[in-house]
Amino acid sequence: MVTEEDKIFAKNFRIDDLSDVPAGLPRHRKLKQNRVVSKKDASVDTADAIYSGGYVSSGVDNSVKLENFYEDFKVDVISCTETDMEFDMIGIDAAFANAFRRILIAEVPSMAIEKVLIAYNTSLIVDEVLAHRIGLIPIAADPRLFEYLTENDQPNEKNTIVFKLHVKCPKGQPRLQVLTNELQWLPNGSEFLKETGGSTSTSNSNSKPKTYTSFSCSQDSLPEYAESPITPTYLDILIAKLSPGQEIELEAHAVKGIGKTHAKWSPVGTAWYRMLPEVVLLGEVEDEKAERLVKVCPQNVFDIEDMGNGRKRATVAQPRNCTLCKECIRDHDLVDLVDLRSVKNHFIFKIESTGSLPPDVLFTEAVKILEDKCELVLADLS
Repeated sequence: MVTEEDKIFAKNFRIDDLSDVPAGLPRHRKLKQNRVVSKKDASVDTADAIYSGGYVSSGVDNSVKLENFYEDFKVDVISCTETDMEFDMIGIDAAFANAFRRILIAEVPSMAIEKVLIAYNTSLIVDEVLAHRIGLIPIAADPRLFEYLTENDQPNEKNTIVFKLHVKCPKGQPRLQVLTNELQWLPNGSEFLKETGGSTSTSNSNSKPKTYTSFSCSQDSLPEYAESPITPTYLDILIAKLSPGQEIELEAHAVKGIGKTHAKWSPVGTAWYRMLPEVVLLGEVEDEKAERLVKVCPQNVFDIEDMGNGRKRATVAQPRNCTLCKECIRDHDLVDLVDLRSVKNHFIFKIESTGSLPPDVLFTEAVKILEDKCELVLADLS
């Protein structure tokens, strides 16, 4: 007969409270939760279970909590130069890492040449191709100091940068290479005059002839550019080659834009990420097998440790270099000795800037843009 005490005990009984029941996820389930395992034929456990009930049967709360994010999330900078940056993002989902990548490529603004006014071009490159080549030249100018140029705006010192190119190859001289160092910044704006009906356009006889820009002041008067003139990021990019007697004269107007509109406005040469590789030896790999394992890896992930008495043992020396090419597990004698994994919440992120802004500043701007997107969503939901 079931007593009242038995009913109370059955109601409050939890198997996890027993002393001989291990807490949390078992080892194989923990591996499935946090690692992607690369097998010989395909990768397994690639999906993320980010909803709260993903591991509720094991007594693990898998819900996303802000306090847990504060504790787990971390950014470690591995290297940073003027153009390249490598850092680790730890404790974050792949969706956020991909969001940063897409924002860096398509939504962080930069300055790029949008309009090319060609006055003279006798080179072999036709006007359209020449304008396209010039448009792809990266400009070393901080886009945060400029405004967007809309259809209703006049090009002025706040939204336009003007460059001049005038190069001629003299007769009797060898062919001339036209490089980006020939692009001359015009801080006072355009020098080409607007013409209407064959005559120069002026408001009256005493006014200044109208050009294609309306600068009220010189850009080099701004403190940001007083000591560092605006130039192309790289001064040795080939624009064209001129034969004797050929000439190019043009103006190039750069404006602010984003990579979503055109790739020339993308501030990064590339921005990409990969999960942190984890290489585990499941057993002792010694002697001939150790030498074979070291030799078969193209990324020098493994090394040989001398154990004395002529014995050698393979060790994992540089797991970060692993590209998961799987060469080490294609060998039938090694496939059961090496386990290739990727950490699901640890990403190696790399940014290569085109030169408009340093890569660390670009990432900071990407974070701001993602923050603005989140605030917009919250505003729509409230």
